[in-house]
Amino acid sequence: MIEMKDVWKTYSNNVKAINGINIKIKKGEFVYVVGPSGAGKSTFIRLMYREEKATKGEIIIDKTSLSTIKEKHIPLLRRKIGVVFQDFKLLTSLSVYENVAFALEVIEEAPDMIKRKVMDVLDIVQLKNKARFLPSELSGGEQQRVAIARAIVNQPDVLIADEPTGNLDPDTAWGIMDILDDINHRGTTVIMATHNKDIVNTIKKRVVAIEGGRVVRDEIRGTYGYEA
Repeated sequence: MIEMKDVWKTYSNNVKAINGINIKIKKGEFVYVVGPSGAGKSTFIRLMYREEKATKGEIIIDKTSLSTIKEKHIPLLRRKIGVVFQDFKLLTSLSVYENVAFALEVIEEAPDMIKRKVMDVLDIVQLKNKARFLPSELSGGEQQRVAIARAIVNQPDVLIADEPTGNLDPDTAWGIMDILDDINHRGTTVIMATHNKDIVNTIKKRVVAIEGGRVVRDEIRGTYGYEA
């Protein structure tokens, strides 16, 4: 499903963010990416959806090489990958429904299909009753659920979540994890970068630890392993 082969990333200021990573992630896995600040987690995540391009090595997503993919084909690749950010990145002037629908409108989905798909994913994240609300009328947890709905409305093969609970209180964070776990059980591969020790140690999944741009630990049903 996802494979990195001897992947390196050096930025223009000569900062080496990723140093020779080799990893495979199978379809349907749930993987936590952990490590101290500045370890390379965010770069590791961004490489997967081609926000960053590897300096050396090969990244393969569902048989597509990100090393040789043409720029014009990157939007097609990203239809297979949903991304959820810590700061939600919602369009503040659009309603909940419109924020989620926007992801389908840009690929020119038929209007009747848009309505059905949007309401289906709002049901998954338990926000059907707030479809007409603006983001400013929602709590932080509700805004994150909208962001998740937008990320999965295209039915992506992979959902990448970069610190999705980072700005949320503990109770709300657990609710977001319930949703991500449900999405994973529906067949979507989930990759989640996180600093949340309690979540990693309680909801046991595969743990990939990154330090100094390298994978230093890769454990099935692992633990956080750092002071939080």
